[in-house]
Amino acid sequence: MLKRAFVAQDPGLMRLRSASRAVLGIGLAVALCGAAGHSAEAAVTGGLAALLALFTVTDPTVRGQAVTTALLPVAGLPVLTLAAVLHDLPLARDLVFLAVVGAGVYARRWGPRGHALGVFGFMAYFSAQFLHIVPGRLPELYVAVPLSLLASSVVRFGVWCYERRIAAPVAVALFDGATGLGRITTRQAVQATAGAGFALLVGQVLSGERWYWAVGATWWVFVATTSRGETVVRGFRRFLGTVLGIGLGFAVALPLHHEPVVAAVVVAVSVFGIFYTAAVSYTWMMLAVTVMASMLYGLLGVLDAGLLVLRVTETAAGALGAVLAVLFVLPVTTHSVTEAWVERALRCVRSCTAEAAARLAGGEDADPPSRVAELEAILGRMRLSLAPLVHPLNPVRARKRRARRVLALLDDCAREVRGLAFVAADPEASHDARLAAACRRVETAVEALTDAPAAGRHLLPGDAPAAEPAGASPVLAHLHALERALHELAVPLRRPGRIPAGA
Repeated sequence: MLKRAFVAQDPGLMRLRSASRAVLGIGLAVALCGAAGHSAEAAVTGGLAALLALFTVTDPTVRGQAVTTALLPVAGLPVLTLAAVLHDLPLARDLVFLAVVGAGVYARRWGPRGHALGVFGFMAYFSAQFLHIVPGRLPELYVAVPLSLLASSVVRFGVWCYERRIAAPVAVALFDGATGLGRITTRQAVQATAGAGFALLVGQVLSGERWYWAVGATWWVFVATTSRGETVVRGFRRFLGTVLGIGLGFAVALPLHHEPVVAAVVVAVSVFGIFYTAAVSYTWMMLAVTVMASMLYGLLGVLDAGLLVLRVTETAAGALGAVLAVLFVLPVTTHSVTEAWVERALRCVRSCTAEAAARLAGGEDADPPSRVAELEAILGRMRLSLAPLVHPLNPVRARKRRARRVLALLDDCAREVRGLAFVAADPEASHDARLAAACRRVETAVEALTDAPAAGRHLLPGDAPAAEPAGASPVLAHLHALERALHELAVPLRRPGRIPAGA
């Protein structure tokens, strides 16, 4: 697990860039809040706003990211105000908190922007509980939040806008054409509200002062998940990461939180860890979050051993609430979601091939690298969906083997598509009849695997193409290898149940 988090491949050093930029942007935000004479609570709120802006804003274009960042205060400040006004009205405060949870999850239906605004709105309400914000504090926060967002934006879009120099990040979402309770985001909003209600009640039994931790745990288990299997695995990883983080908190935060410089360094390292490990290990990300939260409580003067133990129990309550909700309230099966992601990945493989063929034929507008980036993003999201099936605790070995085979073959497809795009970028590469025929066979293979009407038949393993003769062009070599991988996928994607069902 440690190797996966810190030795995993980092193409283009994107994780390292993101983590380093986050430390710089959040550090600048907190420094500006301090220079403006804001209180520790306002500085923490500003730093959290900067962190969320850098972490959750994932629009596919830099311009879109800037627009979403500008909209964050519009979503967050009214919620923060409402939380402060309801501070001394527990029943109304709790009911509104549940409404914010449901609305925040439902906002995911509007893609990356809706997701970012939903998360920011939820965290505005959560931070008001975390810092015990009352109306008298609001004027200071009205300045601290926009100031911090401005500071992080200066770093993100000015000082260190690496998206302008390399391919912009690709944000993908699973298409959901259903309506009403058939829509995944609607079902998840109901699930999250139910799970948060359970967590709120249990959290208040555990602690009348820190109950919101349980609600926060439920919320973050739901973020970036779709199916019940994903949510269960994420809940387990959140709890494990919290336990590990609390252990480190006892070793680091408790003895060192009285040292401001050391505490600031630990918080900076934790921020780096959050961004660097987020894409590869939710457990390690949660460890970093827990250490950071522990140190922040130390800086606010309320850290002790009992508080760290309470965080573990509240996190367990929140994770349990999320798991119960996805199992018993309008469940979304892992099978249905994973099948949709696999189908989307296959269709993207076909699009990548078509773009490369068009480029080789002299098409000026063809852009194979952008399609390859989209495919990489889809495969990354598909791995999250398949995580419950390949998890070591999954007792159904046949499903685990089939899921791993699907992943391996789709990774093979991605490798061949990358090679094809690279060759297509060569101005000396040319188009010929064999290439056109191979591209048509790839399209037919994808249509057969996805049951597209044009296919007219199912793909059989015996249909796989013969190996390309020695000396064949690199383009044809990649296309034939891609064909073979697609034909081999006919076995693990066979009917009934193209991918492991159940889970």
